[in-house]
Amino acid sequence: MLYLWLFGDNVEDRMGAFLYLILYFLSGIVAATTQILIDPYSRIPLIGASGAIGDVLGGYLLLFPGVRVRGIIPLGRYARVQDWPAWAVLGLWFVLQVVYGALSVFPGGGASGGVAFFAHVGGFVFGMLYTWIFMRLVPQLPVDLRRDVLYERAERYRY
Repeated sequence: MLYLWLFGDNVEDRMGAFLYLILYFLSGIVAATTQILIDPYSRIPLIGASGAIGDVLGGYLLLFPGVRVRGIIPLGRYARVQDWPAWAVLGLWFVLQVVYGALSVFPGGGASGGVAFFAHVGGFVFGMLYTWIFMRLVPQLPVDLRRDVLYERAERYRY
C-alpha cells in the first residue's frame, strides 16, 4: 500500500481517474491470472491488491523514469536517506520479484511465505504495456517536463 500511495497518485494524474481505474482493475485480473498460470497447483489463497499495485509501478516507470525517489537505506543501527532514480528503484523491485518468484515455485527453492510474486510480475508487465499504449494514444509532455511537474507538486505539500 505504501507503493500505491507513493506512486499511484502521479500515474492517476497523468491518466485521469477513469483510465487509471481501468488500469488498476484489469491489471488485478492479469496479475491473478499470471500467478495461477505459473503455479496452478498452489493451495494458498490468492487475495490482495499487490499485483494491481505492481501495474502502477510499471506505469510509473514509463511515465517518470528519471524522477528521484527518496528512500531509507538501513545500515545496522544507523540509517541513511538516499535519493535514487525511479528506474533503479522500480527495476530492482521487479528483479527481486522475479528472483523470489522463481525461488518460491521451483523445487528446492524454499517457501514464499504466501506471497504471490508472479502476480507482482504480471501486474508490472501489464502496467507497462497498458501505459505504453496510453502514451501512444494520449499526447504526453516530454519526460523532463513531466518530472518538473511532479517536483513542483511535491513542493506544495512540503511542511
